[in-house]
Amino acid sequence: MLISTDPASNLQDVFGIELTYTPKAVPRVENLYASNLNPEESAKAYREKVVGPYRGKLPDSVVDTMEEQLSGACTVEIAAFDEFTSLLTNPEIVNEYDHIIFDTAPTGHTLRLLQLPTAWNGFLEESTHGASCLGPLSGLSDKKDLYSRTVEVLANSSITTLILVARSDVSSLLEADRASKELKEIGIKNQTLIVNGLLQNHLEGDEVSTAFYHRQREALKRIPENLKQTVIYSLPFVSYSLTGVENLRHLFKQYSIPLSELPFEEETDNLPRLNEVINDFSTHNTRLIFTMGKGGVGKTTVASAIAVGLVEKGHRVHLTTTDPAAHLNYQFQSDQVNQNLSISSINPKDEVEKYKSEVLGKASNDLDEEGLAYLEEDLNSPCTEEIAVFRAFAEVVAKSEDEIVVIDTAPTGHTLLLLDAAQSYSKEIARSTGEVPDSVKKLLPQIRNPIETSVVIVTLAEATPVLEASRLQDDLKRASINPKWWVINQSLSATNTKDPVLRGKAVAEKEWIHKVNEKLAEKCAIIPWSQEEKVGYEKIKDYIY
Repeated sequence: MLISTDPASNLQDVFGIELTYTPKAVPRVENLYASNLNPEESAKAYREKVVGPYRGKLPDSVVDTMEEQLSGACTVEIAAFDEFTSLLTNPEIVNEYDHIIFDTAPTGHTLRLLQLPTAWNGFLEESTHGASCLGPLSGLSDKKDLYSRTVEVLANSSITTLILVARSDVSSLLEADRASKELKEIGIKNQTLIVNGLLQNHLEGDEVSTAFYHRQREALKRIPENLKQTVIYSLPFVSYSLTGVENLRHLFKQYSIPLSELPFEEETDNLPRLNEVINDFSTHNTRLIFTMGKGGVGKTTVASAIAVGLVEKGHRVHLTTTDPAAHLNYQFQSDQVNQNLSISSINPKDEVEKYKSEVLGKASNDLDEEGLAYLEEDLNSPCTEEIAVFRAFAEVVAKSEDEIVVIDTAPTGHTLLLLDAAQSYSKEIARSTGEVPDSVKKLLPQIRNPIETSVVIVTLAEATPVLEASRLQDDLKRASINPKWWVINQSLSATNTKDPVLRGKAVAEKEWIHKVNEKLAEKCAIIPWSQEEKVGYEKIKDYIY
């Protein structure tokens, strides 16, 4: 049984069949069944379960705030876990199959939430209107034992194996390392790593192919120590899309599409490069620029290139990041950075601790010991990190009125709406969000002003990054923010490689480039796959000339 818990699952595309919650036999593959869970629908039901009882009893403004508090990633994660648990603990399903494979497993954060002791007590049930992303748990106290058993099963190494999947590049391996550590902390230690898309050999004389091969090997040499302790496998980089049963079978036969069958048309020639994005920001004097997107797509590199490009046009620029794996110091090395460029980084852990101390300090006079214990757990959610980091962003922007500020890794639309709600109704939700500083109050309207602010969505020309970026754009639009530019990073389609494997991948990119350019983006630029890692101020300039 293969089950996807991803709201943007492409299992149905892989097998060419419509899938629902009810398991369905996969044609032409004996003994394989597939199912799609829909956590978005479950999250919607959870929200109504929590909010419904207060409609007509509390002011509309407070009800709206509650709905927004339950619109974050936590609610969707818990909803997915609820469906996941229902399947995992159903004896009819468990006993019917030899193996059950979940695509997109719950994160360590979700599992940790379900272990919280005080989240299950009566205090939460009585205080739903004050809870943030733990809210949905208030209606699930009857499932406490069921969830506990599920977490135990996941931690049982004789029953469960967790497979981490990463690309052979440094940022992807670092992301896998963070996930591995988080899951080990809660007892899920039976882990395996699969390095996906490893180019097996390269075409002599093809610069792109040779560079691609060697960059992957260099990344493998830098696998974090924690991941080295796991069993590691690899899957080859292939020249075809992994959709359809026959293509999946090709994967195990070392098959590649003959070069003669691959088209060579270059639709990407008409797409602008990054220098046009920079020219646009410079011409319109955009003061605040965010780069956003899925981890591993190159947000930090694009943010750095935009900052350098604007400096080269004579602007004063401040570049900052919250990505612990971004290493801006590494990006710029020890180069003599232009005097018009200043660089900083915001440490999410430090900001969260500072924020938690502040909120707990203010709440200590109003809550009893039990209430404080719950609040402390509530503050361990991703929503807390988003808000704490956003406050730090606001302080950076407030100090930089005479500069253009480029920010790598920006807050989501959900965070902005939650902060907006806190600004208007701070009394009702002060316990879960704290006071809103003046710097945040000033920044919220600025972010919504397209004359002052622009969001750049960074993606790769592949299914998962594009689908996640699309959901991110919807989230931002909900907060009245319309991203102006999408940047498709590291595109093989935009190179002149003749390597049959890479050329095949370039052809597979076309579908996603078309989707971004024609259906998702107001404006779209593309960055060709780079033969070398652009490190240092002078090398970063290569992106803009």
